[in-house]
Amino acid sequence: MLTSILPVSRPGQRDHRRPRTVATSAAVAAVLASFFLCLVTTGDVVRADDDARPNIVLIMADDMGYECVGANGGTSYSTPHLDRMAETGLRFTNAHSQPICTPTRVQIMTGLYNHRNYIRFGLLDPGATTFAHVLEQAGYTTCIAGKWQLKGGMEGPVHFGFDEYCLWQLTRRPSRYPNPGFEINGEEVDYNDGQYGPDIASDYICDFIERNRDRRFFAYYPMILPHWPFEPTPDSPDWDPSAEGVLKGHGKNRYFADMVAYTDKMVGKILRRLDELGLRENTLVIFTGDNGTYTGITSRMGNRKVKGGKGKTTDNGTHVPFIASWPGTVEPGVAKDLVDFTDILPTLAALAETELPADIPFDGYSLVPVLKGTGRSPRDSIYCWYERNGKRDKASQHVRDAKFKLYANDRFFDVQADPAEKHPLDVSALGDAAAARHAAFQKALKQRQRELEQVVLPDVPE
Repeated sequence: MLTSILPVSRPGQRDHRRPRTVATSAAVAAVLASFFLCLVTTGDVVRADDDARPNIVLIMADDMGYECVGANGGTSYSTPHLDRMAETGLRFTNAHSQPICTPTRVQIMTGLYNHRNYIRFGLLDPGATTFAHVLEQAGYTTCIAGKWQLKGGMEGPVHFGFDEYCLWQLTRRPSRYPNPGFEINGEEVDYNDGQYGPDIASDYICDFIERNRDRRFFAYYPMILPHWPFEPTPDSPDWDPSAEGVLKGHGKNRYFADMVAYTDKMVGKILRRLDELGLRENTLVIFTGDNGTYTGITSRMGNRKVKGGKGKTTDNGTHVPFIASWPGTVEPGVAKDLVDFTDILPTLAALAETELPADIPFDGYSLVPVLKGTGRSPRDSIYCWYERNGKRDKASQHVRDAKFKLYANDRFFDVQADPAEKHPLDVSALGDAAAARHAAFQKALKQRQRELEQVVLPDVPE
């Protein structure tokens, strides 16, 4: 029997602990039909008629840094759908994630810097309030499909505010690519007829959108792609539909380009479905990445080589693509505003026209004025608290803006001139502008340290 780390279920929550099934088309159809019948007869959602608020689709690629997108100047990969999305939408040039996956997933879902609520890798605080909760309370129907990696058992996604889910790495780690295993609304579903994991997740998102076309919906798509192992995709010449999806090591780097292309294809699929349903002008679509590219990958931006920086606090580890598309509302352009992932939750709340919980010290700022062209973000710096395993006394901390960056150990860098952080600035010889930023960053770090000292995290068993 599967067990959960969550102490209690949410009110009215069903028991999702059921045996594994093997996916056939009839079996999956039966599972989904039963679930959807229950959903439409019990769900409390807002109809889209006369509701000016947008639908929201949030897509987050896995291990795909800023340099991987052609619209950002990348020249190694084919990303026509993302390039078109950027051309017709708003492309942000100064968006930063956490250096690795779980810290980013916790931050984007809760709107809080990691020093407030990060416990350890692969875990979301069971007591956390998420953006799904906020939108659910505002009358949106909510869905997550893709990669979970936050524990919580079969009931975890529902506990954290999602009405339905289709997830890899919820309670187990089978193949994620060829012939994968998923958990779909309480059922373990194993595929063995040549299916491809990213197709299953993206198809689920598209189906969710179609079923909820007359409601306000929020679809969160934390993608499986293009995270290693690097393997052939269905569009690769040597794709093998009978593969077990278990390669030793990280596969072969030459497949990374195919996987980025397939990432782009999945984005295109969702945009196309929105177009087919006549929903594009009523839907905000955001595309971003959870951290920098895997360190074994070197990409190009013209003549410049960019080595993947996943797990590092340098730009190559945190600088991610961020594109917003909402035809008729978001005008085409480029935004230089500083953005970090604490900004997502307050942005979604503002779009949903709902108040944020007053008892939570959210760290982000709404990007709605930037998206609508009515103002700039008030953010003048980004804070990063990073320790993969949650060891409070070993965390790396820094504050930065678009030009300067200060670590808690007083290493100070001009990251525009030195993005790899090879040459710390001599603090005793700074010019007036740099000295002013250094002083401001020191003050900000001291404030964050005071906040950190007040945090009491729950004791969640391994």
